[in-house]
Amino acid sequence: MTRIRAVIFDLGGVLVRVADPTSLRAWERHLGLPQGELSEIVFTNPVSQQALVGNATVEQMWTYVGRYLALPTDELTALRADFWRGQAWDEELLAFVRSLRPRVKTAIISDAWSDAREMVRDHVDNGVFDVCVFSAEEGVRKPDREIYRRALSRLDVMPQEAIFIDDRLLNVEGARGLGMKSRVKKKPPGAGLQFY
Repeated sequence: MTRIRAVIFDLGGVLVRVADPTSLRAWERHLGLPQGELSEIVFTNPVSQQALVGNATVEQMWTYVGRYLALPTDELTALRADFWRGQAWDEELLAFVRSLRPRVKTAIISDAWSDAREMVRDHVDNGVFDVCVFSAEEGVRKPDREIYRRALSRLDVMPQEAIFIDDRLLNVEGARGLGMKSRVKKKPPGAGLQFY
């Protein structure tokens, strides 16, 4: 049996989750959107998809959202401030990650915009994770096998020596296709889309 030498985590929906959707729901009511629709608009719009691979900026993405929702500048600024408000780190899981080291290497692979590293710097550092791979910095995203290869190379482990944990089956299948062991972490009911 191959020894596990690395455990790799997704961010949104795994290490970070929507703990309190109150502000998102308030915006959806204000905008006349069904529950969960605001996250869909933000994360799946065409500019957001380009931002996930570094081909658009975060500013361009939010400008698109503002135009799509016909928001004046002050409302868009308020929405941006409120959008992440209900997010919370899974402190229990982070404690588990810390407990794995140094006997097991730890990493993150996240489909994330170019500001992700700055946004998570208070929780994600060399004391917790050996490697952090963000799609906007790499120009490739899950489930493309290349993003997993890059993380494995930086960790200096073989695919069969790593476990990957994500909240999306498609991403887990991408890791499995490369030979990694992988698991789907279930989202709490009503969590909606989560990227980070």
